[in-house]
Amino acid sequence: MTIINPTIKLDGLKALTDDTGIMQHTKFSIPNRKEGYTTDDNARALIACMRFLRLHDDSDAKRLANTYLSFLLHMQRSDGRFHNLLSFDRVFLDDVGSEECMGRALWACGYVISTGFSEGIKCTSREIFDRGFQHVSNFKSPRTKAFTILGLCHYYEAFGEDRNLPKNIVSLTNQLIEGYQHFSSAEWCWFEPYLTYANGRLTQALFGAYDIVREDKYLQIAKESLDFLVKLQVIDDRFVPIGNRGWYKRDSHRALYDQQPIEASCMVEAAVTGFNVTKEKRYRKVAHTAFDWFLGKNSKNVMVCDPNTGACYDGITPHGVNLNQGAEATTSYLLASLELETLSE
Repeated sequence: MTIINPTIKLDGLKALTDDTGIMQHTKFSIPNRKEGYTTDDNARALIACMRFLRLHDDSDAKRLANTYLSFLLHMQRSDGRFHNLLSFDRVFLDDVGSEECMGRALWACGYVISTGFSEGIKCTSREIFDRGFQHVSNFKSPRTKAFTILGLCHYYEAFGEDRNLPKNIVSLTNQLIEGYQHFSSAEWCWFEPYLTYANGRLTQALFGAYDIVREDKYLQIAKESLDFLVKLQVIDDRFVPIGNRGWYKRDSHRALYDQQPIEASCMVEAAVTGFNVTKEKRYRKVAHTAFDWFLGKNSKNVMVCDPNTGACYDGITPHGVNLNQGAEATTSYLLASLELETLSE
């Protein structure tokens, strides 16, 4: 049976967004205001809108993008770091957010800088990025480094004459490589002694870094690590992501559930980036296989997205679909849909 990809819609994103930003969680399809907002979600939503605008001219997407960027501007502290949690009544719920929320914000702002949209939105994004980037030397998380590399790669698209950008890309990418060389083996081609969430993002960052600096080692490890993820997570031609009920520690048993949309999305984006860089058709196939997870070709044979609205359910549990439609799930589905649309046949 041929799976037909649904038309990309922003209705689910609009339903979660008010004049402050995108709300974090829902009760089924209804926004749960008690849970407030996060920098993480608004950064992802900003990238989704800007990616949508690169493909479709849409006034609603422009309005949403301005809302999400305004949210990031509000959440950035005077020292350049970010709050991550904001209540519905606009009270900061943390003193400073995780470094991963900073990395996602840098990635989102870098993406905006690379677009052809208004100078106002690009200048604001550049100011946020530059103010936050001063803290990069303190980053410990491999995912934060990967997010930042992706942001720098987009920044470089707009300012290729800035010689510091490739230097910063090399510095962060070499740090990822160090982790890979320390933990990897013939059987375990990975950057850590475990697989957790957003795994494909690390591989995607290496492909992106290679595309700019053309260091062969980056391409080699990008391919090795992506092939490792594919071997583990594509079973009988179905994408079966690592579950978050225990993850997967080396020399232990992998968790099958709960499977989350962010994993399918990251795999789609890593595979598309790999295909764009290498032109190896096997990566295009991986991208479609991972995306089909949303459309019912998964371990439970259930639809994870709502094609009528563009919203996405929060994941697959041992009992079936988690019927909540939160921001992470919906933006993950949109990011994957939009990335897949760019694939040339």
